[in-house]
Amino acid sequence: MTRPAQSLAGLRVLDLSRVLAGPWATQMLADLGADVVKVERPGKGDDTRAWGPPFLPAAAGSDSAESAYYLCANRNKRSITIDLAHPEGAALVRELAAQADVLVENFKVGDLARYGLAPAELMQQHPRLVICSITGFGQTGPWAERPGYDFVAQALGGLMSVTGVPEGEPGAGPQKVGVAVTDLFTGLHASVAILAALRHRDATGQGQHIDLALLDCQLAMLANLASQTLCSGQPPRRQGNAHPSIAPYQAFAAADGHIVIAVGNDRQFERLCQALSHAEWAQDARFASNAERVRHRPALEACLAPVLAGQPRSHWLERLEAAGVPCAPVNGVDEALALPQVAARGMVVSLPHALAPQLQAVGNPIRFSATPVQYRRPPPRLGEHGAAILSEWLGADDEKLQFWRHSGALG
Repeated sequence: MTRPAQSLAGLRVLDLSRVLAGPWATQMLADLGADVVKVERPGKGDDTRAWGPPFLPAAAGSDSAESAYYLCANRNKRSITIDLAHPEGAALVRELAAQADVLVENFKVGDLARYGLAPAELMQQHPRLVICSITGFGQTGPWAERPGYDFVAQALGGLMSVTGVPEGEPGAGPQKVGVAVTDLFTGLHASVAILAALRHRDATGQGQHIDLALLDCQLAMLANLASQTLCSGQPPRRQGNAHPSIAPYQAFAAADGHIVIAVGNDRQFERLCQALSHAEWAQDARFASNAERVRHRPALEACLAPVLAGQPRSHWLERLEAAGVPCAPVNGVDEALALPQVAARGMVVSLPHALAPQLQAVGNPIRFSATPVQYRRPPPRLGEHGAAILSEWLGADDEKLQFWRHSGALG
């Protein structure tokens, strides 16, 4: 069966990144049809291969070298192992870069120069090449040479200061978000930037160097919170699950778990009060408008919380949905993945991995009408496609492959 063409079919991406931000960006490009070659360290590979448990089980029942973390960000790619510290290995990567449209890397600032792979040098040799460098703090500034991690960026970039239980309440204190959102947002910014640079390259013939920093992306994703701080001069405070500008827009405890109620306007608040059998609350001057509800949030919560705690989630969800009040149960990840809407949208996909013939993964959320996302390959095993990559990209024959193997370039 012939597959439909994909948006990025024919695009070659050389991926020198590891962990999450870079691989997240290149997985997006791979999902859209690009041929992404993942260059990994011989013997070890991407750091996240060892970030477990859990790992896929090996044939003998022990853990394999394929961690669940690694599997989440590397489908549709091919893997080759190359020792950049070996002169022949560095030369081999330079040859591959000459055949690539895009190169993605997340080495510390200046590190690639040791291998003759500095972005400025590569772009001088290959003017059409688009290079995306991802670092903690960018290529410039007093902190450029510092290593960067998602956790550090969440702390420095203000996200942790607005995440967690409010001051004065049990368990108060800053919290990181439960998933590495700074890495993920940086990866998405990278994929958007790469596509924009390719559009420019196709129009002008000129590639360019993209400089992306975790800290920059973290600040950008503060969105309205950063805007409020710049406009008012006052930093926002942690409010737990409450919204700083809307009420009630937060989680409440029911008798058997938590539900979220997201009231976006006064009419929805009236319907909420009716569903809770307390229509009089909508007439209370303290709650008559969103601005007043925000000002009197503690009093509003004192009304809502004991009523909602008196019945199980299913009771309230049925009543609130019937009344047209936006609401949801607070699901565990397992419950979220099992939702019928998730199944209907095909968001859990199966990939034919050698260690797990029906390896399940979360799919790509983009839906195209003409060039659909395809799941062509499972996340590659370390070095799985080396010979095929060198043959297809460089036209290498068996003699050349043997030379690289014996030289130590391939580890």
